[in-house]
Amino acid sequence: MTRSPLVAVLDYGSGNVHSAVKALAAAGADARLTADSALAMDADGLVVPGVGAFRAVMESLRAVRGDELIGRRLAGGRPVLGICVGMQVLFELGVERGVDTDGLGQWPGAVTELDAPVLPHMGWNTVTPGEGTRLFRGIERERFYFVHSFAAQHWLLDVQPPFPQPVLTWCDYGAPFLAAVENGPLSATQFHPEKSGAAGIRLLSNWIDGLGGTTL
Repeated sequence: MTRSPLVAVLDYGSGNVHSAVKALAAAGADARLTADSALAMDADGLVVPGVGAFRAVMESLRAVRGDELIGRRLAGGRPVLGICVGMQVLFELGVERGVDTDGLGQWPGAVTELDAPVLPHMGWNTVTPGEGTRLFRGIERERFYFVHSFAAQHWLLDVQPPFPQPVLTWCDYGAPFLAAVENGPLSATQFHPEKSGAAGIRLLSNWIDGLGGTTL
């Protein structure tokens, strides 16, 4: 008998946390909303949600030492999934209305405003998953729900063999931007899986399948 993987949803004052917990549970996880750093560190997977301004999310993360927690987990190869602004803060820099804010720096590059006639980009859109994707397995042609005005629009990380190349998923709204990244233990989506219906649940299930569980 195998237990469901334990997934901690980091409660640091930002994000659609209760919807994320429900969606993760529907996808097969033992999902727990927590501000307990020990639980968040020891869980099979950590989800970092985020909504609002880049700077506010970074301030809230740093206030609970979430930046250190994420760094420690990744240093140990332990899976982390960022959602929406929880994806954006993984980059080096956020540029919002002339204000530059340092991000977590897990990936190089800046998050900038979309060049589109109407902002925010709100609603359903298709994506183009990269070759070898695990997150989008079986849902490559589905639509996902976005609510954002900023995104990472370039990928600058140069990964050399023998390390595997990150899997990049793109979306187009005015211009291409990163909809998701799969980079070893670190994954992220710009869209909201928890608001994306059956396709979002399947994506979370695909991520959870990669976490493993404990045989009882």
